[in-house]
Amino acid sequence: MEMLQERMPHLLVVNVGSMIAEMAMKKLRLRNRDEMRKKLTVRQQRYFQEEAAKKIAKMKSRDMVIDTHMAVKTPYGFFPGMSETPVHTVRPDAIVVLEFNPKDIIERRRKDRSRRRDEDTEQLLEEHQMAGRYFAFGAAQHADAVVKVVNLRFKQRRPFEHTRRAADEIVKLFDNQGKSS
Repeated sequence: MEMLQERMPHLLVVNVGSMIAEMAMKKLRLRNRDEMRKKLTVRQQRYFQEEAAKKIAKMKSRDMVIDTHMAVKTPYGFFPGMSETPVHTVRPDAIVVLEFNPKDIIERRRKDRSRRRDEDTEQLLEEHQMAGRYFAFGAAQHADAVVKVVNLRFKQRRPFEHTRRAADEIVKLFDNQGKSS
């Protein structure tokens, strides 16, 4: 998101996970963001998503990126990161799904000492990404939005190559949205 904002300084980036974490930690007295996956019920997930969507809908920005996971792993199974009511509330024009090699995800998570994530297998991460893709298409149907799947499963030859490619694809979507038919 930082690289995207460097290229589009006027862009408003909203991180849904951070919004929900702030609300849930305040209301439910959770100690950290990673407790949400284990402690929130499906109803609570839905409630906090809807509240976050209401806040986002009130934000005044022509160019906005809503940074969220399309699938949230819970003890009960995968929950949509942008279910029907929130997607109707925020009405995105496009949904971008970034897909990575699970080995790369595992490596990045090992390096991130700021979080307390569960240990995931490559197979579970593949399932998680597939659930995210399915949920993205379902959300797009409710929002009349396009879906862009960005394949970042290739081995990087240069640092931040995945980041640059993702930013390029998102900028293209904004460029396309600005053109009139």
